[in-house]
Amino acid sequence: MKIKVLFPVLLLCIAASCNSSGGKDKKSDASNIADALLAPTLKILGSFVGDFGDNKITLLITKASGDTIEGRSVVGGNDRPFSGTFKNTGDVYAITASEPGDDKYDGVFNISIDVTKPDVITGSWTPNKPGENLAAKRFTLERKAFRYLQDVGMYPDASKRLLKEADVENLMKPELQQMRNEIFARHGYCFKKKDLREEFENKDWYIPNTVDVKKDLTEIEKKNIALIKKYEKYAEDYGDDFGR
Repeated sequence: MKIKVLFPVLLLCIAASCNSSGGKDKKSDASNIADALLAPTLKILGSFVGDFGDNKITLLITKASGDTIEGRSVVGGNDRPFSGTFKNTGDVYAITASEPGDDKYDGVFNISIDVTKPDVITGSWTPNKPGENLAAKRFTLERKAFRYLQDVGMYPDASKRLLKEADVENLMKPELQQMRNEIFARHGYCFKKKDLREEFENKDWYIPNTVDVKKDLTEIEKKNIALIKKYEKYAEDYGDDFGR
C-alpha cells in the first residue's frame, strides 16, 4: 500500500531535516506532513447507515492501521464485529472484511470508499452459509453518526421527565408498547422482532447502533419503563372490561 511504504521514508527525511536545522518550525512541518498522509485513511472511519435488504444496517468502521481494518455491523437484531484488510487504488479504498463465522448470519463485506466522496460507501455482503432466507446483498450507505435524541417519537416525554399515572392510565396496550419501545429506539437499540424493526427503521431519526441499551438508559427512563410495563399488564388483564 502506498501510504504504508512512503510514510516511514518521508518521516526519516523530515526527521533528518529537523535535526540539521534544529528549529521548531521544522518539527511543525514534520507533524503537518504526517497529518496530511494520514488524512485520507481517517476519511474511511465512521458510521454508515442505509438499507440492507429488508432491514436497515449500521456499519461502523472503527480502526484502520497499516492495511488492516476493524469495525462492527448492526442489523437485524445482531451486533457483529468484523475485521479484514484494505488497499488504496488511487482515490478509492477497497475493503474486504469478514465477520467471525460463529453465527449463522455471518458473512463477508466487500466495500468501496471514494475518498473524494467519503460520505457514501458502496459494496456487497456475501453470507458464509447461503440459504433460502439468507442471500447476498448489495448496498449503498451514507455517513450518519448515531446521536441520542430525546425530542423524537410520538411520546418524547417518556425520556424527558418522570411520567405520572395520569400520563399512561388511559392508554391502550399498543400505545403503551409504542411509548416503551420508543425509549429503546432513541438509544439505537436494534430490535430482534421484525415488526418492531419495520416500525422504527422507517423513522428518519432512528439509527440501529447496539443490541444492549441497559447501561445507556437514564434513571428517568428506567422508572418510566417500569410504570409503562405495569400499565401494559393492567391493559392486558382488564382492558376488555373498559372497552379497550
